[in-house]
Amino acid sequence: MRPNWELKQCCNHEQVVFLVTVSVCTVVILALWRTILLKPFKLVTVFLHEASHAIACKLTCGKVLIYISVQVEGIQVHADEGGTTQTRGGVYLFILPADLGSSFWGMLLILASTTLLTARIAAGCLVAALLVVLLVAKNWTLRGLCIVKFTVMLHV
Repeated sequence: MRPNWELKQCCNHEQVVFLVTVSVCTVVILALWRTILLKPFKLVTVFLHEASHAIACKLTCGKVLIYISVQVEGIQVHADEGGTTQTRGGVYLFILPADLGSSFWGMLLILASTTLLTARIAAGCLVAALLVVLLVAKNWTLRGLCIVKFTVMLHV
């Protein structure tokens, strides 16, 4: 049996629209990667990445450390797009590979965008993540970027 490379009947209209939309978004993201416009998205991604480590820790009966003595520990997201999650206990075999967490959350957001209802739910989850970052932010630069992000999202 030989493969059919013509692809004449490969995709229906909705599939083509989805593939074109994802492709255009990818090109736009790559073009704007080093600009301040994507900073809120990057910070939410760092938060989701660190939250994935925390969730893996909690699922394996560990503790995410919060306020031990004077040093603040737990999930930290920094304005330079870095972050840390400090844990105690749990199974590190599951906690450390949770690095793929931000990819998992991104996959869920893309899959959720296939219908209007699930797209609205996914947008609500993204807004909730932005609110968490806004409330946890320790400087006005990060807060300002989140407010700009909210403003842009409301107009789209």
